[in-house]
Amino acid sequence: MRKTIKLLCCLLLPFLAANQATAQQQLALQLNPGEDNPRNSEGDFITLKNGRILFVYSRYTGTSTSDHAPAYLAGRYSSDGGKTWTKTDEVIVEKEGDMNVMSVSLLRLQNGKIALFYLKKNSETDCIPMLRLSDDEAKTWSAPVPCITDKKGYFVLNNNRVIQLKSGRLLMAVAKHTTVDGKWQGKANLYSYFSDDNGATWKPGAEVPNTTDIVTQEPGVIELKDGRIMMFIRASGGYQQLSYSNDKGETWSHIEKSNIQSPLSPASIARIPSTGDLLLVWNNTPGKDRTPLTIAVSKDEGKTWQHVRNIESDPQGWYCYIAIHFTKKKDVLLGYCAGNRPRRTHLSVTNITRLSQKSLYK
Repeated sequence: MRKTIKLLCCLLLPFLAANQATAQQQLALQLNPGEDNPRNSEGDFITLKNGRILFVYSRYTGTSTSDHAPAYLAGRYSSDGGKTWTKTDEVIVEKEGDMNVMSVSLLRLQNGKIALFYLKKNSETDCIPMLRLSDDEAKTWSAPVPCITDKKGYFVLNNNRVIQLKSGRLLMAVAKHTTVDGKWQGKANLYSYFSDDNGATWKPGAEVPNTTDIVTQEPGVIELKDGRIMMFIRASGGYQQLSYSNDKGETWSHIEKSNIQSPLSPASIARIPSTGDLLLVWNNTPGKDRTPLTIAVSKDEGKTWQHVRNIESDPQGWYCYIAIHFTKKKDVLLGYCAGNRPRRTHLSVTNITRLSQKSLYK
């Protein structure tokens, strides 16, 4: 009898664990490529005042999956906290640039308006972040305003990257990839741009110092509890790099190696509203591939990370460009590229996965 009970326990435990994991993590939406739609990528979320959640992403057209292929911004809605989503796309921003518009950041401003940031790409030497505002809950948008006017070049602003500080300042970090002679280079010069008038005008911060051979790309920023700004940076060398600002993003410290092991791939960091801790989502690997996709929590402002767990672990997968959004129901939505290397869909598939905030600590 005891042997039978022991056997039943051995059989039931994996089943219970699997069902617990399913309850804690749900694939809510998968945007696969199709006819005249070779790629869906780099999106972000906003919760509207009526409770609906809007996800805006880069929807490519034609046959090419290149970053420079035609694309417009499309939207899907959820009325149940991110569990289910509308079946068809709504055009949010038509293709404006000579190449495309892509890479979305959405932000609820302190004045109640919604800010929509995206890249307008005209050529391999002309790519600039743009801003539109909505005062009617994303029904209509203002005319676009360029966020960089003091320099020309190819500037990368990742999705889900713009923040508003407690002071009200809007802050973004960008990577400039063109040299003086106009050629594209992998090692980018990193800058911050900020606005103290809700996006009407923008000013440049100082360049982030980097006297090393480390390749720096695709930065993001997070405001720490002590008032400093931490910039986290996609970098070569097997780790994310960091830089800090003591003056709200106007000047920066020299880059330094973090404790976040990573390939040359972007990470995302956001503050968990229910606890005040930091959530990190990234590729936790010493290799070159963008798999697995891992989450971790920091209770000490990024000094250490715990509760480390993979949410995607397919060895043939390709996970990156993460958007983090916390819902009113104390869940967290993650929107990210989730392609497959053998099928060559690296950046073509976008997943929206829903987790409970409690499950981040398990």
